[in-house]
Amino acid sequence: MWFQMFLCRDRNMTIDLALRAKRSGFRALVLTVDYPTASLKYHDIKSQYNYVYPIVNYNPYNVSELNNFVAKDCIWKDIQWLKETTGLPIVIKGILTAEDARLAVDNGADAILVSNHGGRQLDGSPATLEALPEIVKEVGREIDVYMDGGVRTGADVFKALAIGAKVVFVGRPVCWGLVCNGSDGVKQVLDILHNELDNYMTIAGTPTVGDITRNHVRYVNDYRNHLKSIL
Repeated sequence: MWFQMFLCRDRNMTIDLALRAKRSGFRALVLTVDYPTASLKYHDIKSQYNYVYPIVNYNPYNVSELNNFVAKDCIWKDIQWLKETTGLPIVIKGILTAEDARLAVDNGADAILVSNHGGRQLDGSPATLEALPEIVKEVGREIDVYMDGGVRTGADVFKALAIGAKVVFVGRPVCWGLVCNGSDGVKQVLDILHNELDNYMTIAGTPTVGDITRNHVRYVNDYRNHLKSIL
């Protein structure tokens, strides 16, 4: 089990939460770094939707809204501080460039989760599948690189694994399954993804996940360069 968290304005609150997670059996911290504040969502403003996050883990601190406690003054050295203070591995979630991946690793990150927050934070941010190659190239030999965002089919999982993701995380489909049929719905969603991936691997001639390589995907530029060489 991994505990996803933010750096809080009150650093004592950050450590308290992290150590509570550790005592509860969590074995790593997933530190989200792409949420210094909520993004403007005009359709929600128009509909007067109220973003309130009644997060049980934060109830002892009388916190109900993320913007009231998420730190806006984070620095890279906070990674090493959190790691040393808690004794837990730190996975950095929200990295989209090779430069930031390098900074995260140089400052103590044990793994990186390539994520764009579901595309809900910054308009124009790259799709995670587009950002993945440069990050894998930069730090993939040193630490594990994971990916989430936009994963809807087993084919999506295959592509991410081929580009170099060690693990592919799934968000919204799991939520849909949970809403439709509780834990059974979640299991059904995961079963669908597993069956699709198995089918895709069979057709692609990859008996095991270890057989999936970068040679199994090709980008648009690859085709363009191939066409130029023919012409």
